[in-house]
Amino acid sequence: MRQPARKFQDLTVWQKAHQFVLAVYRITSRFPKTEIYGLTSQLRRSAVSIPANIAEAFKKRGKGDKSRFLNIAQGSLEESRYYLLLTQDLGYCESQQILEQIEEVSKLLEAYCRSIRKSNP
Repeated sequence: MRQPARKFQDLTVWQKAHQFVLAVYRITSRFPKTEIYGLTSQLRRSAVSIPANIAEAFKKRGKGDKSRFLNIAQGSLEESRYYLLLTQDLGYCESQQILEQIEEVSKLLEAYCRSIRKSNP
């Protein structure tokens, strides 16, 4: 049996989301400079929001608060997924690998949300 997480960095979902952010920064550094205030900024912000909201949810006491922040992370994840599809369609990058990464984070985040909902108050 796994030990309960003592800090948000112990959460696998946070670790994978953080790795996703690092990958986003790597790929967006190669985007056209004309996108610096557009797509580059939007994708980075939505990506960073995922682990940031997981971290914030970690310290919230009630299920409702935790669930709200995790839901914000899920929304940011879907926003990021769209931006990645758009960047691929615009020819800025081949995003298959990073889309696989975001899918893994999505599944972990959904499982984490379910475990929070099922936990005792």
